[in-house]
Amino acid sequence: MNLTVLIMTIGIAFLVTVLFSPIFIPFLRRLKFGQSIREEGPQSHLKKSGTPTMGGIMIILSILITSLIVTWKVNAGIGYELWLLLLVLLGYGLLGFLDDFIKVVMKRNLGLTSLQKLIGQIVIALIFFFVLQANDFSTYIQIPGTNIQWELGWFYALLVIFMLVGSSNAVNLTDGLDGLLAGTATIAFGAFAILAWYGIPQTEIAIFALAAVGALLGFLVFNAHPAKVFMGDTGSLALGGAIAGIAILTKMEILLVIIGGVFVIETLSVIIQVISFKTTGKRVFKMSPLHHHYELLGWSEWRVVTTFWLVGLVFAALGIFIEVGLN
Repeated sequence: MNLTVLIMTIGIAFLVTVLFSPIFIPFLRRLKFGQSIREEGPQSHLKKSGTPTMGGIMIILSILITSLIVTWKVNAGIGYELWLLLLVLLGYGLLGFLDDFIKVVMKRNLGLTSLQKLIGQIVIALIFFFVLQANDFSTYIQIPGTNIQWELGWFYALLVIFMLVGSSNAVNLTDGLDGLLAGTATIAFGAFAILAWYGIPQTEIAIFALAAVGALLGFLVFNAHPAKVFMGDTGSLALGGAIAGIAILTKMEILLVIIGGVFVIETLSVIIQVISFKTTGKRVFKMSPLHHHYELLGWSEWRVVTTFWLVGLVFAALGIFIEVGLN
């Protein structure tokens, strides 16, 4: 895959999102698909109430259209890897859509129950695993930057479930400020695109990741502070599942923890907060996930977002260095 294809993929996805959004955002507003703000969240967020949500539909459509068109042009066909990534993207996107729809349209503030969402996530992850098995996919994991491997056999199914469910929820937790997730996810997809392109290119995976980069950059035009649209669970669950799917298909399962370091930290902040409050009655952070803690310290929303983007870039660079520089 040459540089022209790389630029073309990002460009098409960017244009699809940018050109489609001015039509889709007013449509969401007419349908009254507005974001409801949690009362227990930062008071400064109350002014965002009513901002159109479910904008993740635009991201998903852009990735779908771009990756299919470019892959067909480059490969003259579509392999199981791209179909698998689209399965995760659409499957988790559908779960997120149902969650958003129940919250916004049916006015049930909690959306799908945790159990309903978890069952859906596990079912999609199991389908993902069985398709891997049908294509004789290797079930070992390797420590990045080394030749150390462990064969997991059927235990690899548990890893796949843990990664897809964990990543989708971790990315979902990060979606709390204007442009925060769109930016950090762009960086993560970009890092995996570079690694999928490096060495023996995994063309379909690289194209999918680059399509995600372009779609997210296009979405940022409307999602950067002050946001005109939010992606909702429709986008965040889909993106989280897709990032984990890429890590699995590129055999960089462990590297996901590093490249997705921001998502890991955000999740850990919630876990630490819950454990601390339930065991001692005290909170470690002013509010979790972590980005709200910095807001309540007095940081502007834009300062929090750009700082987290910078941290995401550091994690991405570290991941690329470990995979490329140490091999």
